[in-house]
Amino acid sequence: MKFILLCFALLTCAASAANIVIMTVEDPNNYEAPRTMREFAEKELRPLGHQVTIIEGDKPQPHHFAGLVEALKEADLLVLFSRRRFPPKEQMAAIRAHLAAGKPLLGIRTANHAFIPKPKEVVDPGLEPWPDFTHEVLGGENAGYETKGLPYSVRVLDGVKTPLLEGVNVANIQGYQSLYKVLPLAADATPILIGTAQAGATTPPQPVAWTRSYGSGKARIFYTSLGAPEDMRSADLQRLLRNAVEWTLKK
Repeated sequence: MKFILLCFALLTCAASAANIVIMTVEDPNNYEAPRTMREFAEKELRPLGHQVTIIEGDKPQPHHFAGLVEALKEADLLVLFSRRRFPPKEQMAAIRAHLAAGKPLLGIRTANHAFIPKPKEVVDPGLEPWPDFTHEVLGGENAGYETKGLPYSVRVLDGVKTPLLEGVNVANIQGYQSLYKVLPLAADATPILIGTAQAGATTPPQPVAWTRSYGSGKARIFYTSLGAPEDMRSADLQRLLRNAVEWTLKK
């Protein structure tokens, strides 16, 4: 009987295992993303049977993500934690094709300005920014950030019940660095968590995690503006991200 149960568990794990591509970049302002994503993959994703490929940008030169095109051909999910990078046209086309096929995307923190140039920044014509990605795909805005009153508190939006919060004690989650200004959200976005800056801040409460779907293929989208290194030490935030991976992979 134990052998049968073990076989069933292994088959269930294999059936739910996915091919996940994490797109990130080493940048002084990208919150140690390559390190935290490697740890997340090793501790939370691979033990579930997921195959994880981490594509780190600026290789072999700035804005290039070597191996991205091939990796996305087989990807079930794209996790994006990159900042102000503009991939070559072929690589950006692969990202667009992934989404157009109805395949999901999970965005973390700087994903809300992943492909947006700085004001007046001159971009090499061989590269392709996507300044409307934040609004079109994630369903939020990139309107600056609040640094006063840190750390900021996080709570569940009143009335929200979702499997994304299974096993998550939100009371243990807080934001240790800037609270992103993301309002207004798209009409079809569903906010889950709200961040509130403490005394001295002028920014009103902001959504810090939400879901929506994108395009005719209804690609599942999850985004959180949490993700600073201090945030990522939280076992409850790690559980939220693991839940988000499983949620985005559901058809």
